[in-house]
Amino acid sequence: MALPSPNLDDRRFQQFVDDAKRYIQQRAPEWTDHNVSDPGVTLVETVAHMADQIVYRLNRVPEKNHLAFLDLIGITLFPPSAARAQVTFWLSAPLDEPVRLPVGTEAATARTETEEAVVFATERELTVVPSRLAFLVVQRNGEPTVDRTSDLAEEKDVMCFAEAPRPGDSMLIGLSAAVPHCAVALTLDSRVDGVGVDPRQPPLVWEAWTEDGWAECEVDRDGTGGLNRPGEVVLHVPGGHVVSRTGRREAGWLRCRVTEPHPDQPFYTTSPTVRRAEAFTIGGTTGAVHAETVRDELLGESTGLPGQRLRLAHAPVVGDVPPLRLQVGGEDGWADWEAVAHFAASGPEDRHFTLDAATGEIAFGPAVRESDGSLRQYGAVPPKGAAIRARQYRTGGGRAGNVARGTIQVLRSSVPYVAEVVNREAAGGGVDGETVEEAKSRAPITLRAQDRAVTLRDYEELARRAAPETARITCLEGEPDQHGAHAVRVLVVPQAVPDPGGRLRFEQLVPGDALLERITGYLDERRLIGTRLAVGPPFYQGVTVVATLHAFRGADTDRVRRQVHDALYRHLDPLVGGALGTGWPFGRPVQSGEIFAVLQRVPGVELVDQVLLHPADPLTGKRGDATDRIDLDAPSLVFSFDHRVRVVGGTGSGEGS
Repeated sequence: MALPSPNLDDRRFQQFVDDAKRYIQQRAPEWTDHNVSDPGVTLVETVAHMADQIVYRLNRVPEKNHLAFLDLIGITLFPPSAARAQVTFWLSAPLDEPVRLPVGTEAATARTETEEAVVFATERELTVVPSRLAFLVVQRNGEPTVDRTSDLAEEKDVMCFAEAPRPGDSMLIGLSAAVPHCAVALTLDSRVDGVGVDPRQPPLVWEAWTEDGWAECEVDRDGTGGLNRPGEVVLHVPGGHVVSRTGRREAGWLRCRVTEPHPDQPFYTTSPTVRRAEAFTIGGTTGAVHAETVRDELLGESTGLPGQRLRLAHAPVVGDVPPLRLQVGGEDGWADWEAVAHFAASGPEDRHFTLDAATGEIAFGPAVRESDGSLRQYGAVPPKGAAIRARQYRTGGGRAGNVARGTIQVLRSSVPYVAEVVNREAAGGGVDGETVEEAKSRAPITLRAQDRAVTLRDYEELARRAAPETARITCLEGEPDQHGAHAVRVLVVPQAVPDPGGRLRFEQLVPGDALLERITGYLDERRLIGTRLAVGPPFYQGVTVVATLHAFRGADTDRVRRQVHDALYRHLDPLVGGALGTGWPFGRPVQSGEIFAVLQRVPGVELVDQVLLHPADPLTGKRGDATDRIDLDAPSLVFSFDHRVRVVGGTGSGEGS
C-alpha cells in the first residue's frame, strides 16, 4: 500500500466564496446584496476562481516531486512499438524480367468514413524473380532420383510417387532460377487420380531446398486436391531458397513429399500421375512496418560542451536496434556514433550518446567533478561547430497498426506490373507508448528487482520489458518432474488480431520461436544461478459449447444465433474473455452455469434450454464427452472451438454452427 499523499489545501471554489461573504457581513454589514448579479459578488467569485486554481496547482506539487524522483532514478517512458506484417505483392501476369520493389514501398488499409488508412512501408528490397519449369524428377523412398523431364515433354503419364506410395516418396520440380520470398504457381494436369486420400487433407507437404536443407513452403491454395485432379498449386517459397545440384541437374528445387498419415487420415492407394506441368512466378512477399522512415535530418551544430542535448523533429522513435543512426560531421567526413543505455562505462574517447525514444531527446556525455576536484568526461564530446545529423530512424507505431489479415489491400506506391497487395496474416507487435501512470506503477517493481529476476513477479516484469508486444505473460513454479528442481515456467501469450468476424485461429496464439528466444535470452542473463528457466506457450484447452435456446416471438433467429456465437467467442477468449474482459484467467474452470448467464443476456434470447460443454483438441478437432464443468490446470487457458447453437422460435432457420 502506498503512503497517503497529503492534501495541501482542501478548500474549493464554493468554500472561498462562502468565506468571503462571511467576512463581508463582519467588515461591511451595510453591504446586504449578495446575489450573483451584484458586481461585488462577481468580483468575489473571480478571486475565488483564481484561488481555486492556485490550490489545484499547489496540490500537484507531490505529483511533480514524484515524477522528478522517477527521472532521477532513471525511469523513462517506454516508447511505442511498431506493428509488422508480411505483405504479398501479386503480379498482373507472369513476366520474363525481374520486378523490383524498393525499400519503403507503401501499402495501406482502405480508408473509411470513421477510420484513417493505416500505412505500412516495406523494410527491405523485394525482387520477384521470373522462373519456369526446368526438370521433373521422381524419387522413391531411399532410392536414387529418376529424371522424368523427357517423359513429361512427350506428355506421358508420369507417376508422382511409387505405384503404391509410401511416406518419403517425393516429386521434385526444378525451377530455372532460385525464387526466394516469391510466390510460384504450379499448373499440373493429370489423367489418373490418386485414389484413397481426402482432397481437403492430403498426406503431402511442399518444400523448397535452402542453404539449411529442405524447408516447408506455405501453400496458398491447392486446386489439385492433393494431386487428385488437374489444377493449380500456389506456393510461397521461403527466403533461403537457392540453386543446387541434384545429380547432373542444377536448379532451384521444390518437392512434394508424402508424409506419415495422422490417425484416421486417408492415405494413397495408387500414385497420382502428371502428364503436363508448368511453373511461373506470380508474386513475392516481404516484411512491412507501420512506421515512417526519416532520413538525413539535420539536428544542429555541436557547442563543444559536455552534456549537450538535441531533439529529433519526430517522436516517438520506434523500430530497429539501434533505433537511431547518428552521425557527426568532421574534417574526414561523417562519423557514426553509438547509442548506449547510460554513460557509466563510457570513456572520454567513446563516441556514445543516449536516446529517449519516447521524447526523441538525444544527449551527449556529461563531465562530472571528482572528489579531488578533477573533471571526468563520460563519453566523447563532438567538436565545436560540427554538424550533427540523424542518418536514419523510424517514427510512429502503436496499436493502430495491429490490423487483421486481408485488410492491407491498397498499393500506395506506383510499381509497374503489380496488380494487387494483401497481408495473408494479421499484423502484430504494435504497442502504444507507456503512460505516466503506468510508469508510476512500474517504478516500485523496477527498484525492487534491480534488473535481477528473483521472485515470480520479477520474471513477469522483466519478460514484459523484453517483449512489450506480447498480450499476456505469467510465471509459475515449474513442475520438478517435468522441468527439474528450482524451475520457473514463463507462459507467453502473443498478441493476436482476430479475423473479420472476431474469430481467433489457434495458430495465432502460439508464440513464434524468435519471440521465445528473445525472452529466454533476456531472462537468462538476469536469473539466479541454479534456477532453471522454461519459456513457452500455455496449454490451450479447447471448449465446444452445444446449446439450445428459445428466441422471443418475432425475433430474427439467424441474427440471434450470430449474436450468441459472438458472445461465446468473446467470453471464452484467452485475450479479451472472462468476467473482466481482460482475458480468461489461467487455470480457471469453465462451468455450464456461467455459460447459461452469458447466453441469457444476449438480446432476443427468451430462454436458455440446454448448455453442454465438450472438451476439444484444437489441433485434431476431436471432442470429448459432454459435461457440466471443464477443469483447467494452472498453466492452461481456454480456446473456443466450433460452438454449436440451435435457436428455437422466432423467424429464420435457427440452425448453425
